[in-house]
Amino acid sequence: MGHPLPLDETEILNRVYNIVARQLPDHADKLSPDARFSEDLGADSLDITELVVSFEDEFSIEIPDEALADIRTVGDAARFIQRAVRG
Repeated sequence: MGHPLPLDETEILNRVYNIVARQLPDHADKLSPDARFSEDLGADSLDITELVVSFEDEFSIEIPDEALADIRTVGDAARFIQRAVRG
């Protein structure tokens, strides 16, 4: 079996959007790379924890606690994931 193709930025962003929309359906209409998890999408600390777990599961990565301070927007999450999947 061959290795899966590397994910591109668009694919990662689309998967991040899908995860956020599933977990924060009341704010799915506000999704954009600049949307802030807490301020714009109404995520509380539990929501953010659940999002992190979902991102980790979806992309087979680990997001360390110290990285969370820098992940404030949907775009931040997508950029972190992109770097993580590329190693």
